[in-house]
Amino acid sequence: MPARPTPETAAGLGFVALWGTGFVGAKYGLPWAGPFDFLAIRFVIVAGLIGLVAILWRAPWPRDPWTWLHIATAGVLLHGVYLGGVFAGIDAGVPAGVTALIVGTQPVLTAFAVGPLLGERLSRRQWLGFVLGFLGLLLVLGERIRLPDSEGMAALVCPLIALLAITVGTLYQKRFCPDLDLRSGTTIQYVAAAIVLVPVALLFDDQPLQWTTEFIFALTWLSVVLSLGAISLLFFLLRRGQASRVTSLFYLVPPTAAGYAWLLFGETLGPMALVGMAVIMVGLALVNRPGGAA
Repeated sequence: MPARPTPETAAGLGFVALWGTGFVGAKYGLPWAGPFDFLAIRFVIVAGLIGLVAILWRAPWPRDPWTWLHIATAGVLLHGVYLGGVFAGIDAGVPAGVTALIVGTQPVLTAFAVGPLLGERLSRRQWLGFVLGFLGLLLVLGERIRLPDSEGMAALVCPLIALLAITVGTLYQKRFCPDLDLRSGTTIQYVAAAIVLVPVALLFDDQPLQWTTEFIFALTWLSVVLSLGAISLLFFLLRRGQASRVTSLFYLVPPTAAGYAWLLFGETLGPMALVGMAVIMVGLALVNRPGGAA
């Protein structure tokens, strides 16, 4: 009888499936709102929804101000700065393929940091898995990547900031608030992200906000399904496993988004992309396979 999937495996697959829809939601919603307006409204909605859940379920709240500060800091990095950088970069003309490639290097950056910061020792087999995952990502996105023009090159700083933010935010949460309650902790994080993004939207977004059907759908999906569902799964995985293994799942997000684009928008997947997906799967298996140093 085949082994039953573990809760961590199921949560990981669910996280990848949901997180990959973020590009679809952005494609539907960004034409009708500025990037920071979009995110600020989304954060306010999510903070209200998850805050109501936390109150109704009588979730425990942190008892000391330092814990509040740590949770809020992780939230600003994981939500405000990361998503703000991704959305701002795409809005400024950085192609989605380039953005996905830059952000997709997060597992490698995390692998370099987990040793000195969290004391996690990576085996040679896991390092090989990270390298294979990155090479597979290059194969998947290779046909889609188009370098921006000279003006757009300056906008590359936005996805670079996003990459740094999600890497630091993931490590920071794993180090300083790994046991946060998903209900109260997520509420604190989205409130903190909204406090940062609302003034940024008021100062820098000049695109008129249009409440079209597409925008409302994208906002609802990204607020309820992605922000509540995927982020909860990510926090669950961080509490149950090594940060390096959890972040290796991000290698699967661009291929998953490409699959959604094929299903919904008819964007084709070439042979190189299919080979890249297989290479990514091999790399993930090496990173996550139980065992000591290889």
